[in-house]
This record gives sequence, structure tokens and C-alpha cells, in this order.
Amino acid sequence: MSGLNKHIVSDSKTLATDSLQGLVYANPNLRFDEANRVVYRAKLAEDQVHIVSGGGSGHEPAHAAFVGAGMLSAAVCGQTFASPNSRQVSAALDRLDVGKGTLVVVKNYTGDVLQFGLAKERYAALHPGSDKIKFLVVGEDVAVGREQGAIVGRRGLAATVLVYKIAGALAAKGASLQEVYATAQYVADNSVTVGVGLEHCHVPGNEASDSHLKKSEVEVGMGIHNEPGNKTTTFNSTSGLMSDLCSMLIDQKDQDRTFVKFSLDGKDNVILLVNNLGGISELEMGVALKEAGLYLQSKKIAVKRAICGTFMTSLNMPGLSVTLVRLPTEAVKVDGVSITADSLLELLDARNEAPSWKNTAQAEPNFDVLSGKAEQPAKTKSSSTQKSGAKADEELFLAVLKSACESAIKAEPELTKYDTVLGDGDHGHTLKGGAEAVLKKLDTEITGDLAAAFLVISEVAEKDMGGTSGALYSIFFNGLAGAFANLPEDAKVDAKAWGKALEEALNKLYSYTRARPPSRTLVDPLSSFCLTFGLDPTDFNKAYQAAKEAQEATATMDAKAGRAAYIEKSKVQESNCYDAGATGVVRILDGVMAKLI
Repeated sequence: MSGLNKHIVSDSKTLATDSLQGLVYANPNLRFDEANRVVYRAKLAEDQVHIVSGGGSGHEPAHAAFVGAGMLSAAVCGQTFASPNSRQVSAALDRLDVGKGTLVVVKNYTGDVLQFGLAKERYAALHPGSDKIKFLVVGEDVAVGREQGAIVGRRGLAATVLVYKIAGALAAKGASLQEVYATAQYVADNSVTVGVGLEHCHVPGNEASDSHLKKSEVEVGMGIHNEPGNKTTTFNSTSGLMSDLCSMLIDQKDQDRTFVKFSLDGKDNVILLVNNLGGISELEMGVALKEAGLYLQSKKIAVKRAICGTFMTSLNMPGLSVTLVRLPTEAVKVDGVSITADSLLELLDARNEAPSWKNTAQAEPNFDVLSGKAEQPAKTKSSSTQKSGAKADEELFLAVLKSACESAIKAEPELTKYDTVLGDGDHGHTLKGGAEAVLKKLDTEITGDLAAAFLVISEVAEKDMGGTSGALYSIFFNGLAGAFANLPEDAKVDAKAWGKALEEALNKLYSYTRARPPSRTLVDPLSSFCLTFGLDPTDFNKAYQAAKEAQEATATMDAKAGRAAYIEKSKVQESNCYDAGATGVVRILDGVMAKLI
């Protein structure tokens, strides 16, 4: 069973209501009409237009979490992926009948349009001659072509959120219903969106489903209710995927799907929204935004605002959507209302009190970071400016260092295996990355000057390894650098000098970590090696064997530090596998042994 099928809530009947209660519990500026599942602002202003939206649940944070001053005044919520009924919508409209009018904004799905439309018509029948309500349907999905959507039209996706963000900000300024409606209509008419899914989502309470896509496949043109996309394609890279999606949005040759005119002559200005459909990590979303920005830059499309985050989901779908809103190049009039790019950006930038609106930068994106013009890191004192220390036999030292790195690289599968069982699975790749970076610096930055050499290795461990193990190695090698820097340049670097330097480095490491043998960490074999060698510098093999015994003991040892310390003791012992960090130290020593013994 796929992990997507597992949820912490199994009762789908009360899921929507319980979730809305949690939202309102955390936000005292909101109120909840439980009988009708309407979330609305606690204080409804009488001097402004109110905006109401809604639809099926499962698209959180849309729609209820966007209720707040400066955005929606109310949201009406159905069950998961099911439209609310018209009576629920009418209950919301009745509450909002205190201001300068109401704008109803819905996504273009049949149920939403029918139920919200019926409530709107019921309001009109009960208030003959009233002009206090307008109705706007958003449908911007380019995956649905003109021929396919001839009757039903295009689906409404994440651009809906931008519509009521901009309209809500204008309403908060006291604009008339006509001004708010016309502005919202412009945004809706000039928006295009396309979605992609690595897999379909799963509705809590439903039977588990199997994957229908191969590991290398993605489905392009996904809706937000588990509808199939318009094509399945092979996934090669984030760059290629985002290029494919963005090209669909701006393509002017496909007449069936060209809904917004882009001149592609360097004069196009847009708002870019990369929206998480529910199951993509924030780390990956940042990459997607970057690649979208690069593609648009290559097409000479100026991104005036870049927004990335979770706005309209499909439950836990591992996918995303990309939206572009074309800004006017000059002032345009919609039903007599003047609209400019600056006015739309000002409204987008306006702060609001909606719980889940992501307050993004009120400025154009930083294009320099995409073009390689980002600020250079601050200059730090490098190894080349450090005090020279004692010199080693350079040929032997470099040969030993090379052998140690090659041994660490070769051990990657073994270390990954151990770390996958009781860690986060990255130690093999981490150590391999550090070793490969050291090899690149041999014969260039690393020489027989031990102080300078170990400082370079320390910097590599910090930069190219990172994490806990990278920090531990970096501190240890920095300690070695300091020990050798304090020796006269003409000092004899014999086994005794090495033993003393290793002990000094170990003590330096101990000042920054609480881990002490036996801890089931890399400290166990490292400590055994340094202390044993310090007691008898003439017997390297003895020190190596002590390190190996310490590493082998980790197989049945209780973890007192490291990732495994957070795992139940019985599971650690039952695993009967060596600690990855401890094994990494021994594999490095294996390489040293190969050249010294």
C-alpha cells in the first residue's frame, strides 16, 4: 500500500467540520456556522464589498483559510471534493448582506457553479431589483482545450486564489462592487494554469489505491479532484518538467489551448505562482520556482512577482501547478474600470489577515541569483594565509590521503545500508562527497604542509559534507591543523608527533560534543584509535585494531548519541548492524593501513 493512502483521520463524514473547527479555534478573528459549514469574518464591515468563495473540502488552505480582512469575507465548504449545497451558500450570502454588495467567486466546476449560482438567483428573487450581488466563474486550466471544454469550459485552479486576493484588497479600500468585479474579471480572464502530478491523491476513508504511474512517469494536466491529466510523460529533470509546463502556458501556436495572448517580444509582464498540490516538500518547491523563473527569463517574460507555496491543494497529491497572470502593458478598461499593472501589483502586495496567505516580497524577484550574479560570500581567512607548520613526507602523505579517500568512496553502499536502517540514510553519500572533494584538491591545495593541509580538509568537511558528521570531522581536522601549526617548521614529524597531534584533535572535538565511548557513533572508533596510538605511536596496527573492535561493538550497543539515540532500544539491538559513522571511520583507516602496513 502506498504511503499516500495512510491518514491520521479515517472518518471522512466529520473530516471537513472537524478541520474547520480547528481552523477557527486557532484564529479568533473568524467565526464558524457549523450547520452550514460557513467560515466568516467575526467583524463584517458595512462600508465595503464582501467576497465569498468556496467549494468542496480537500483543497486546503483554500478556501476557508483565506477568510480574513483584506481577502475573503466568507467561505462555504462542502464535503471532500463535493460542492456545498445552495442552502449553505444562501446562509453565507445572508450574513454578508450588510455591506456595499457581494462578489461570489467560484471555480469552474459544475457542482460549484450550479449550487452557488442557484443561491445567487434565490437572493435575486428575494431582493427584486437589487444590484448588490455579482457572480464570477474562474476557469484558467490550459490542459482543457477549446474543443474538449466546449460545453463545460476550463477548470478553475490556483488562479482562483489570486482572483480573490486582488479583489479582496480592492474591496478593503472601499471600492464599489463594479470596480471589484471588473478587476477580478480581468485577473480571471488573463490567468493560465497547468498542473502536474507524480501520483493521484487519496481520500481519507476510501479503499487503498495502487499506483497507476511508473516510477519515471508524471501526469500533466491534473485537476484538483483526482481527474486524469491530458497526457502522461517521462520525468527527466525538474528543469525539463518546468519548461514543459511553462511552455504550455505561453504557447501561441496551439490554437486549441491558447487562451491568453503573450507577445514574447520582451514586453510581457506576469505574476508567477508555483502552487503545491499537497505532497511536495518545500525544498523541492524552491527548485521548481527557480526553474520556472529561468524558463520565463529565457523567453524574455518579466516576472514582476514570484509566489511559491501551498494555496490550493488536492489533499495530499504529490504534485504542483504553475500559474501565470498576464499584466496589462498599459492601462485597460474593463466595463469602464481602469486597470493597470501597478494597480494590480499594489493589490497583490497589500497585507491581509487571512490565516494562510503567504505574505511574499513586495518587489520584483531577485533575477541576479538566477543569472549567476548573486553576491559572493564574505571573504574569510583561508588555509593559504595560515601560519605554516611542520612538513611531512609529501609523497607518502598524499599517497595515504588518496588511499583513505578512495576507501571511503568505495564504502558508500555499505554505509548507506547501515544508515538507512537506523539513521536518515545519507551518511554514505555524505562521506563520499567529502572524500571526492578532498581528492580534487590533492596536488593543488594540499601539500606536505600539515597545518595547511588539514585546514583545507577541515573546510571540505564543513562545506561538502555538512550535517553532524561533517561538523565532527571538520572540528577534528581543524584540531590537527592547529596542533601541527604550533610545531616549528623544521620540527621532525615522527610517530610520536602524530600521536600527540591526534590526542590534541580528539580533545578539541570533545569540547564540542557530549558523545563519549561507548556511544554508537563515529566517536567510538576515532577515540579508540587516537588514544591507543598516543600510548604507543610505534604500533599503528594496534591502534587500527582498537578502532575496528570499537566499530564492531556498535552492532549490539545501545545508542547514547546520534540519530539512533531517538530510536527504541530494542529496535537498535534487533537491527544487528554496525553504526554507519563508526564504520566510516574504520573504512578511512583501512585506506591508511593499505599504505602504511
